[in-house]
Amino acid sequence: MRPRVVIIEDEKDIVELVRYNFRKEGFEVESFGRGHEGLDFLRRNSADIVLLDILLPDDDGFNICRRLRADDRLRALPVIFLTAKGEEVDRVLGLEIGGDDYVVKPFSPRELVARVKAVMRRQERVAERREVVEVGSVRLDTRTQEVMVRGRLVQLSTLEFKLLFHLASHPRHVFNRDRLLDEVWGRDRFVTPRTVDVHIRRLREKIEPLPNRPQFLQTVRGSGYRFSPQPQEGGEAP
Repeated sequence: MRPRVVIIEDEKDIVELVRYNFRKEGFEVESFGRGHEGLDFLRRNSADIVLLDILLPDDDGFNICRRLRADDRLRALPVIFLTAKGEEVDRVLGLEIGGDDYVVKPFSPRELVARVKAVMRRQERVAERREVVEVGSVRLDTRTQEVMVRGRLVQLSTLEFKLLFHLASHPRHVFNRDRLLDEVWGRDRFVTPRTVDVHIRRLREKIEPLPNRPQFLQTVRGSGYRFSPQPQEGGEAP
């Protein structure tokens, strides 16, 4: 079965460019010019990845991504933002609300295909690892991509889950940003070390009782981050 890419983009020339290049690579492509049309399709059909414009005629692409992340069935679906908005604040926001990557127009079709394949490979690597990790009061299940913290269900984006899973799989081990990028995002990554900080901050907001005093996701000054299996008071935030 061919992997399916859904592109939500109102510029017809870009849609045709994406469609042509992904079909050459063996993908099935579905396209929608309005955000809510794409969202309705995704709620009724399967997909492997979404290419999402930010400036849509009926809604903001960031809002569409938020709706995907709020849907239990779609929250793990990878999203790559495809947009002319290249300022750092937009990139950071896109990652913070659950985007897996961010491509700025104009772009190389070959690079876009490579980024999509990279995101999909990361998902496959998580699926190949052990299915459940339980450390202290944190339990992660790769089969459902569910995270339980002290018995409470926490919803994470795909990359947030992968990052937490990787850290929790190596409790007390310190990882610097570059190593996390290599091991979680992959060698074919197209992101910067700041991306790690963004995702760590988002994880703390979701799993820590006091995000500014992290107990699980500890900062080791000058070295990187570690997962503490026993909650510690007075953790240091970056």
